[in-house]
Amino acid sequence: MVESPLRIILFVLLVSVASVYVHIYLYRRLFRDTSTNPTWRTAGKVLLTALCLPLLLSWVVTRVLPSAFIVAVFAWTWMGVAVYLLLSLALLGGVRWLVARTRGHRGVAAPLATPAPDPAAPPSLADLAVTVPPPPPAVPPVPPVDEERRRFLARATAGGAVLAAGGLTGYGMWSALHPPVVNEVAVRLPGLPKALDGFTLVHMSDIHVGPIIQRRFMDELVRRANALKPDLVAITGDLVDGTVDDLRHSVAALQNLQARAGTHFITGNHEYYWNASTWADALTGLGVTVLRNRHVTIGDAGGAFDLVGVDDWSMRSGPKGYNLDAAIAGRNPGHAAVLLAHQPSNWDVAAKAGMGLQLSGHTHGGQFFPFTVAVSTIWKHDAGLFQEGDNSLYVSRGTGFWGPPLRVGAPSEIVKVTLLAV
Repeated sequence: MVESPLRIILFVLLVSVASVYVHIYLYRRLFRDTSTNPTWRTAGKVLLTALCLPLLLSWVVTRVLPSAFIVAVFAWTWMGVAVYLLLSLALLGGVRWLVARTRGHRGVAAPLATPAPDPAAPPSLADLAVTVPPPPPAVPPVPPVDEERRRFLARATAGGAVLAAGGLTGYGMWSALHPPVVNEVAVRLPGLPKALDGFTLVHMSDIHVGPIIQRRFMDELVRRANALKPDLVAITGDLVDGTVDDLRHSVAALQNLQARAGTHFITGNHEYYWNASTWADALTGLGVTVLRNRHVTIGDAGGAFDLVGVDDWSMRSGPKGYNLDAAIAGRNPGHAAVLLAHQPSNWDVAAKAGMGLQLSGHTHGGQFFPFTVAVSTIWKHDAGLFQEGDNSLYVSRGTGFWGPPLRVGAPSEIVKVTLLAV
């Protein structure tokens, strides 16, 4: 269903507050702690404010001024850098603290143990005398803080964090902009005719054609997909981040896909940000079969299966939202079925409705660490192949990227799925 305005506002506020605090923390560690020079500190305030504001405004700006989308991409790239700076500073700061604590305890002698009195021994004169308590131990003077040493360590920590964050960001950008890897899986599909045993699908998802991913990237995707010699190409949503007028040339590369059963597309949540109906019409004009809560039969009298497509799960309350019942209405229940659904939601219900295989995306596999960990916690089926009984689900990590052009720990992929008769 469509998110309520109040929920969206609360989410934006929470993210904004967190972003402000992160930038304050970065200013303190990278600028305030490393120098007392007022010019250096002022430069730090100006720089981090200039980096923080576009990040806070990016969600609104991209919807009011789509032409400013490239500015938002820059802001999101900085978000990735800031995350790695934060993690590096926290890690190196923790190491500093452990080293300082270890050095503080080094060389401290344990106090001599006083032997316990023997209860069977007769009391001595010393025991009968009035015991005078010993004077309290002298408190050692607190050594003065070595400000130069502290500043040196702060600079070393900041420098190490910048190097680590820069290295991770550089690798992540190279990985994101590099052509996706090809993964191959074989899936047994209940009810698949023997005549279609070995039928192949190339699955792509979450390409996010936009300011960075354009025609050159798309041409390489098409080349790699065609090299796999697929029988069918399936694109499970989030193809675009922009208008038809701006991206038509880049998306037109899909006309060069070669598959005897054609190229099929379903909407993702991002298509709704850019007028899903207009994009559906544009893709149809490019020769792509758009499945909006409907199915088509693949094959012939010698053997066939149903390819079912639904609109995005997040729009399930709208007039053109997710509607599995409408998509399977009138289909032959004796046919095997493959479901294209952008999000890996509702898989259990789809399986009970006869969908032997579901192909999804949406999660990006987290796209880059540490969000890879968060996504694996939030999503039961975050990335890869999942099987329960005779039913299978494949969740793509995505073929492109969204937001920051970063891929760390979750490389993009093109998936070749081979269907096997049971």
